[in-house]
Amino acid sequence: MTDAVLPPLLLLGGGKMGSAMLAGWRERGVSRVVVIDPGAEAQALAGDGVEVVPSIGAVPAGFAPGAVILAVKPQMAEAAVDGLARFAGEAVIVSIMAGITINWLAGRFPGGAIVRAMPNTPAAVRQGITVAVAGAGVAPARRALAEALLGAVGDVAMVDDEALLDPVTAISGGGPAYVFLLVELLEAAALEQGIPADLARRLARQTVIGSAALLAASDQPADALRRAVTSPKGTTERALAVLMDDAAWPDAMRRAIAAATARSRELASG
Repeated sequence: MTDAVLPPLLLLGGGKMGSAMLAGWRERGVSRVVVIDPGAEAQALAGDGVEVVPSIGAVPAGFAPGAVILAVKPQMAEAAVDGLARFAGEAVIVSIMAGITINWLAGRFPGGAIVRAMPNTPAAVRQGITVAVAGAGVAPARRALAEALLGAVGDVAMVDDEALLDPVTAISGGGPAYVFLLVELLEAAALEQGIPADLARRLARQTVIGSAALLAASDQPADALRRAVTSPKGTTERALAVLMDDAAWPDAMRRAIAAATARSRELASG
């Protein structure tokens, strides 16, 4: 284990996102992490300075975390945070619960330094993108700690307007699902054209993986890279003409993002 660079942490929830963040923190070096999760599978997270307990009441006496990270489903929020308010004085409260507002959290952590964030699932391979907003009065040192914790699993963008987290949830929170749908559709179309199943899957997956790598390595915008692939009067131009016919694909994407944004606002309003 590397020399610890992060303070003691209290993680509420050892699910997919919580465990992904924990893995990133371990790589950076942690002195101690207590994970609260009643699931038997969460015990696999224990070791190397990490202790897993089934409830808030089982948190070791005297444990003083520098940050409390809330990584449970928003439907569980009310019951899950009960009993955590005592940590608000010394710890920054970092929530990745979708739709749970800073105002709601402030009511459960009176006087607490609160940071609300929206990560996405590529965090599992340290390729995530997280957008976060700090509540009023969060000191620079606590804001920096929250950013370091979130940055352990990918890129971080700090914003000042909490309302942005609703469209962010629609774009990057749900974005991996849209990309995976594209892979599904490419694979299905390949099968329809007679390509063997194993090759169809390989082509669909690697085309998206390679395109993402090319995008990451390039300083050109996505539309320039698209045009570079599209030879005049060629096969790609013909395919794009179908996808862009009457703006069907762009309009579908706009409507999809608008629908997801609206749903995020519904969750935030209760």
